Amino acid sequence: MKTLLLIISLFLFSCKEKSKLISDVETNNEPENTAVSFEGKSKTIHIFVALCDNKYQGIVPVPTKIGYGQDPDNNLYWGCAYGIRSYFKKSKEWKFLKSEKNISNLVLERIIFKHTSKDYYLIADAYDGKYIKECTVDFLKSSSGIIKDTLNINNETIGISGNSSLVSYIGHDGLMDFQLSESFKNTDDKKRDVIILACYSKRFFSPHLSNSNVNPLVWSTNLMAPEAYVIHDAITGYVNNEDNQQIRSRAAKAYSKFQKCSEKAAKNLLVTDW
Repeated sequence: MKTLLLIISLFLFSCKEKSKLISDVETNNEPENTAVSFEGKSKTIHIFVALCDNKYQGIVPVPTKIGYGQDPDNNLYWGCAYGIRSYFKKSKEWKFLKSEKNISNLVLERIIFKHTSKDYYLIADAYDGKYIKECTVDFLKSSSGIIKDTLNINNETIGISGNSSLVSYIGHDGLMDFQLSESFKNTDDKKRDVIILACYSKRFFSPHLSNSNVNPLVWSTNLMAPEAYVIHDAITGYVNNEDNQQIRSRAAKAYSKFQKCSEKAAKNLLVTDW
């Protein structure tokens, strides 16, 4: 229990405020400006995870083993108990289909799940922590429809990145450490849903998404632990067609439960809309 509490505490202080995609999963690697929109019968949720990295990210250092951004298996945001891969593999709502490792110098692992009762696929990519900037840009471009791609799984073609209905970023808020000069303007008039679990994500991501035509389901107003149970429970509401407030409420309840804080505090932290 003491070890678990220590890890949770480290999550809470892993941010300090400062003023391409890949894949029998087969990915179509077309240039960004020639990417073709795709709408299959199945919907897709695509999660971009920047692995926790003591060396390359502006975080308060966590224990070396879980803060080594080149090792997904032991990483705080991926292989640990509340990391994306570990948590979703234990979920009764999602069936694990496939994992691919070392598919590029950026993405160290991709995992694919299928919902047990809804027609949704979930794709999660673990980016080498050194490339948090590239992970952030790929998320923003996907949210805007600038990057669109597909992959084949179980004899079915599904959309990923900008062809996903929900796009998410999880990890350290690198926008507190670096600046982006490029803009991310929506390319196709489609409104994509986004979830951004990172410290102060509303404050730092909103300027870059202002012209992206996105629907922010959940993002944060302060320091937070971007653990998988938050997005897991938010997605439960999402696949059941709940509205923004219901989805945000699910996320806050999960955060309150695991972080042992009041639900009011969790709702002040995790907000929805603009």
